[in-house]
Amino acid sequence: MTGARLLQFGVGLLLLFVLLGLPGSARAQATRAQADAKADARVRADAGALPRAVPGTGTRPAVDDAMRSALLLTVLSLLPAIVISMTAFLRIVLVLAMVRHAFGMPETPPNVVLIGLALFLAAFTMLPTLEALNQQAFEPFMAGRIDMRDALERSVAPLREFMLRQTREDDLRLMYELSKRTPPDVPDEVSLLQLTPAFMLNELRVAFQISFVVMLPFLLIDLVVSSVMLALGMLMVPPATITLPLKVLLFVLIDGWSLVVRGVVGSFR
Repeated sequence: MTGARLLQFGVGLLLLFVLLGLPGSARAQATRAQADAKADARVRADAGALPRAVPGTGTRPAVDDAMRSALLLTVLSLLPAIVISMTAFLRIVLVLAMVRHAFGMPETPPNVVLIGLALFLAAFTMLPTLEALNQQAFEPFMAGRIDMRDALERSVAPLREFMLRQTREDDLRLMYELSKRTPPDVPDEVSLLQLTPAFMLNELRVAFQISFVVMLPFLLIDLVVSSVMLALGMLMVPPATITLPLKVLLFVLIDGWSLVVRGVVGSFR
């Protein structure tokens, strides 16, 4: 199973839980859109007018439902890119992958396990942001209280606030220098075009810092075992034959996965 297929599987898993958690599924929206379209068709056949809501009946125009469905499909198609570049997923999955390489086992745990764990941890970390996005943008838009432009503006605000808390000013200033634009004085005026790559640079930096701390005990085990084997003249025995069980034993004794998860999730502000 390739990395691309594993990423698609993980994103699909997160999408399933998001759709189950948010009020109103795509199927319900499609059914409501069909019912409203049929009602408007009957109104046009009787009155010969353009599609519009009939006063006093509460019937919504089918165009609004079509726009909602189109926006929902657009967001779903961009969901993998949003998850990777605008959420806590990038830092978490990098740290988990580094832990796997520190063991010397590039295929254990499998990619699907790391991606699934990273998706759930990212959802837990960004739960306040997701709730704010749902209450401020998604629910009012699906209920017809705001239009598509207002929904997009409201959905950007929680993501911008989360990314600004994690991003260093130096990284953000670098992105504005590369784009040859002047950095704004107000955080609300920061553009996502410059904020997103600055956020990703910060996530890479923090992930490598955490990974360096995690790898130090494993490096110490490799050095000690190699020195002992060299002193005993065991030159024909691969060091990984002895270091791998010792690394696994040490990791289990100190409850390493809990420590790693606690450290990487606690690194978010």
